Amino acid sequence: MAINEQGVYAHARQYSCSHFDARPQGEVSLLVIHCISLPEGQYGTPHIDALFAGCLDCDAHPSFSSLQGVRVSAHCLIDRQGRVRQYVPFSERAWHAGVSQFAGRERCNDFSIGIELEGTDHSDYTPAQYQSLAQLTQAIIQRYPQITRERIVGHSDIAPGRKTDPGEAFDWTYFFDLTFSGNCDRLKEI
Repeated sequence: MAINEQGVYAHARQYSCSHFDARPQGEVSLLVIHCISLPEGQYGTPHIDALFAGCLDCDAHPSFSSLQGVRVSAHCLIDRQGRVRQYVPFSERAWHAGVSQFAGRERCNDFSIGIELEGTDHSDYTPAQYQSLAQLTQAIIQRYPQITRERIVGHSDIAPGRKTDPGEAFDWTYFFDLTFSGNCDRLKEI
């Protein structure tokens, strides 16, 4: 399997993260898609890694002032080139969802996996990101079969009014076609 017993994805580079803890009862039954860029709209910076590691210099950019003391993480980040970084094993609880609810159940961090796409709510994602996300999602579903198509959502779905990611530019139809057709090699033409 592409994801081992400890929740490590074989096709990801492993990164340091201090913002996670034990999952209650180890349950995983929801996949949440997010987006992030620091500063917003700037890609390839080291700031996301620093944020998740708890060492972001909040004086490095004016927009970082609101991140002072914030303790947040995701299980994985997919950069603009489609490379996957893993910060937290899927068997652990990453702190990505915040105040959230799915199907009447609160505290989505307890039972979900959080995947960040490098991007913004208002920008298109790259074909390489969709391909990597579909491959990662297939591996997650193989390891955690409780996650079905209906249990793959955006951050905006579990925190409506508070969050808008992955945004209107995210092509859910294309992502689901890639993921569930079994043909992750078919890239979207832009």
